[in-house]
Amino acid sequence: MKIKCYLKPSCGWSNGVRAIMTKYALAYDDIDIINNAANYAEMVERTGQRLSPCVEIDGVMLPDISGAEVEQYLLAQGLVKANAEVPAVPTNAPCTDAEHEKMKAKTIRFF
Repeated sequence: MKIKCYLKPSCGWSNGVRAIMTKYALAYDDIDIINNAANYAEMVERTGQRLSPCVEIDGVMLPDISGAEVEQYLLAQGLVKANAEVPAVPTNAPCTDAEHEKMKAKTIRFF
């Protein structure tokens, strides 16, 4: 599978997507949309919207999606088999206040 994930470096939703990739041992491109303006522009151009995360799996774009929704897609398409592993972080949760503060202090915003 070819997987591209347009993610924030620190975000509840983005970390949920990463947790699903880890749960199923999937190789993926983790594309930073916060610290690289070109990556963000590419995501907006490819999805037609500004919300993240966005995940592309074998050419199918899943815009503004949670880790839980990515997992549902993977299972429904037969791309992975269900397993009992519990992700290290919630797969369907927004950023915490601490994550928002961290992003303000450490990242460059392009939008």
